[in-house]
Amino acid sequence: MNAAENGWVCYLLRCADDTLYCGITNALEKRLLAHNAGTGAKYTRGRTPVILLYREFCSDKSEALKREICIKRLSRADKLALVGRPSPPGTHASPPLPAP
Repeated sequence: MNAAENGWVCYLLRCADDTLYCGITNALEKRLLAHNAGTGAKYTRGRTPVILLYREFCSDKSEALKREICIKRLSRADKLALVGRPSPPGTHASPPLPAP
């Protein structure tokens, strides 16, 4: 099993009010459905729909939590720059997703 199949993921969402939300999960599709159904994080409940902007696969929960903390400490501009930045060699970050 590799991280992309069933591991931990740190992700960044754009909410309907144009704010950004960063979180972690080990079931990304299920978590996105929960966010959009209003049963995800309290922050996103009133800000649906949300759009996945960025995801980064992590080797374990500890790595995902550490990465989440790093991303949450970034300014909004730096978070958006992260979305458009190519992944450094040796990482498992996904390419940015197109805007709807």
